[in-house]
Amino acid sequence: MQDNYQALKEAGAEVYSVSVDTHFVHKAWHDNSERISKLEYTMISDSNKELARELDILDESGKALRATFVLDPENVIQTVEINADGIGRKADVNINKIKAGKYIASHPGEACPAKWEEEGDDVLTPGLDLVGKL
Repeated sequence: MQDNYQALKEAGAEVYSVSVDTHFVHKAWHDNSERISKLEYTMISDSNKELARELDILDESGKALRATFVLDPENVIQTVEINADGIGRKADVNINKIKAGKYIASHPGEACPAKWEEEGDDVLTPGLDLVGKL
């Protein structure tokens, strides 16, 4: 996320990293990891696992799954991506999700197809005429 943090901010987003580790562990990571020490966004501790439980991303062993949530300005979850521990995530796709979310918020009745990237790209008008044609 750090490599895309500036672009995410320019798209109007804020990034928070949440883990079930304590803030003491976060501090140790920050002090001892070159990667973590570069983070400009906020790391949040969910050591009581309340948020992970509420978001239904806590596995049977008590570990939180890797998840990315994109919320709109009203704090409504618009996209969710959940990955197993061994599967990485490509953070730059979130930039497009945020741009698409902003676009559809200001263009009711339109939808951004999977390959949509920027305002001006072709959009869809959902309806029965699209069923089975995409």
